[in-house]
Amino acid sequence: MAIIGGGPGGLYAAALLKRLDPSRDITVWERKAPDDTFGFGVVLSDETLGGIEHADPRVYEALQRDFVRWDDIDIVHRTTRHTSGGHGFAALGRKRLLEILHTRCRELGVALRFHTEAPMDLPQTHDLVIAADGIHSTTRETYADVFRPQVTTHRCRYIWLATDFPFDSFRFEIAETEHGVMQLHGYPYAPDASTVIIEMREEVWHEAGFDELDEAESIERCGKIFAEALRGRPLTSNNSAWTTFRTVVNDRWSHGNVVLLGDAAHTAHFSIGSGTKLAVEDALALAAGLEERDSLEEALAAYEAERRPVVASTQRAARASLEWFENLGLCLDQPPRQFAFNLLTRSRRVTHDNLRLRDARFTEAVEREFGCPPGTPPMFTPFRLRGLTLRNRVVVSPMDMYSAVDGVPGDFHLVHLGARALGGAGLVMTEMVCVSEEGRITPGCAGLYTGRQAEAWRRITDFVHAQAPGTAIGVQLGHSGRKGSTKLMWEGMDEPLQEGNWPIVAASALPYKPDSQTPRALSRAQLTDIREQFTAAAVRAARAGFDLLELHCAHGYLLSGFLSPLTNRRTDAYGGSPAKRLRFPLEVFDAVRNVWPGERPLTVRISATDWAEGGTTAEDAVEIARAFAAHGADAIDVSTGQVVADERPEFGRSYQTPFADRIRRATGVPVIAVGAISSWDDVNSLILAGRTDLCALARPHLYDPHWTLNAAAEQGYTGPGVAWPAPYRAGSRRPQTGRTDAPKPRLSL
Repeated sequence: MAIIGGGPGGLYAAALLKRLDPSRDITVWERKAPDDTFGFGVVLSDETLGGIEHADPRVYEALQRDFVRWDDIDIVHRTTRHTSGGHGFAALGRKRLLEILHTRCRELGVALRFHTEAPMDLPQTHDLVIAADGIHSTTRETYADVFRPQVTTHRCRYIWLATDFPFDSFRFEIAETEHGVMQLHGYPYAPDASTVIIEMREEVWHEAGFDELDEAESIERCGKIFAEALRGRPLTSNNSAWTTFRTVVNDRWSHGNVVLLGDAAHTAHFSIGSGTKLAVEDALALAAGLEERDSLEEALAAYEAERRPVVASTQRAARASLEWFENLGLCLDQPPRQFAFNLLTRSRRVTHDNLRLRDARFTEAVEREFGCPPGTPPMFTPFRLRGLTLRNRVVVSPMDMYSAVDGVPGDFHLVHLGARALGGAGLVMTEMVCVSEEGRITPGCAGLYTGRQAEAWRRITDFVHAQAPGTAIGVQLGHSGRKGSTKLMWEGMDEPLQEGNWPIVAASALPYKPDSQTPRALSRAQLTDIREQFTAAAVRAARAGFDLLELHCAHGYLLSGFLSPLTNRRTDAYGGSPAKRLRFPLEVFDAVRNVWPGERPLTVRISATDWAEGGTTAEDAVEIARAFAAHGADAIDVSTGQVVADERPEFGRSYQTPFADRIRRATGVPVIAVGAISSWDDVNSLILAGRTDLCALARPHLYDPHWTLNAAAEQGYTGPGVAWPAPYRAGSRRPQTGRTDAPKPRLSL
């Protein structure tokens, strides 16, 4: 076996594989010197250490002797320091970690070849080649056509430094300079030393003149900016240079007998301390696969199958953390404790609930500052939109049911929406209700273009107001545009009808998919007709008793099609520049606002990104939201995508909430966050951090119509933010369950 790269991941893989089978002939090739390494300290989690202890107690014991441990995180912002405890960190010097692994490899008989380039013919001369050659992996580039790497460069510059005293916590310090915001990340790694990372956006780095300074001058400048945090002590370097973080993703991790490990396969931003952790865990999984499987092909497939979901989850968390620091300047005006809570929960790995377990006093202080009455989770605080006060922050998101007949909602809709209203949410939204027969997505879509439809909706709103007092019900108005005249979702989502088609219209004559019907580009007269259809539907909605109206300008439907440059190719006054693309949606909004009762809120749902090159960006979304807010929108419901069929969304838990957060901070308009928000802990975390004002959940409410009631029961909350219907009160306590045993470990090495 040949291992290319003498970093922690490669060395640990070598030691582990040799220990498991001493007959293996293992060589590590490292082109640098034994102690030639980038950076200073390495942080390892208890989970990773547990895996090391189980697999090689000798390495674990050696690490234990050198670890520096601490529990606190300090956040210093505008001279105010807030401390959160109970986190549990362990770190040691990177050079010391390498020394421990060198010693262990030599004890076991691994050949270590330093100052030596790995031969190009290793795959031909060895049974297995492990490429642990880092972010600049030569192996990965050699086989780029197979691994298909994607490397994303981000917006901040950073430099890895150290100082000669130990911080007593993990320290985040914010400096607001004349050039822009800079931040310090610091933590101890030895009894007399700490790692210090200085980071700032690229434009701040240039404005501050760092691009014109040499290494020594940069270090001196950083020391002056953060002199108080550094206690006046100097900073030192170790191959330190300003760099930009790059996220590495590969479509495949193995090719024949060559396999990628650690940074060669994947990277995750240093702000969640995951690089060495991931590499060590890769080594454990690779060793396990080789032990358990009968062939190399099966072993490498098992290794990738086990590690890829874990790495993807970590990269999502790291991306959220990275982007939080990139946009740090938008958060600076938050109250100090909320700012600290926001920072601590930025990656979504730390949440309100587990932070409360780690440090209840800190979390309760944040809740008090936010305005939570004693014993009240953030999700059960009220929120006011215009003349409507919602008793809690939970919204049942609009979900198309495709179950109407001739656009008329029936018993199904009464039961569906009524059950979710009884389930405790502050606001229940209808599906997208179409403003015309031609504006339906499918033959099963509900409408508000006839009096009969309005009467049917009145039956539903009357039920909600009578049987679920305190719950508001809102209607979402929309027009399908180029995504109309398609099959019911379960018969083929977005597929054209085989018979009974109707003509469709859009901003431009572009089909949604190659086999979709091609829409007609709307004329000026048709735009006027559609605007009047929206206003007529809004009048019916008001008479039907809806408490809130939302204009659907997302997901590639008609109004969304005007907003995106990918779907609007018009050359008249309604296409071209962002302002022209906004013109028709704003005309419709103004017309609806004019007929919608003044005391009732009007919101707008947008797609904050198209997830496609050349489409709407997060920056564009801020301007779109700002325009609607200037015209009187009471809140922006921030979704993403579904605008073009070839989109590439970055799915994951709460994956759309950063877009809502950004809009909220940049515009000051209230926002509704959506997108894979699945737990009450997520809702509490997002609300308390100030990333959103309301949380809309869809699938969780399909799984459990009483999701909000059950969230209250599970948190022991009985206040005014939620009310159990009298017939349901006997179910307000969680049922007892039988014993469940934890799964046994998957592998014993």
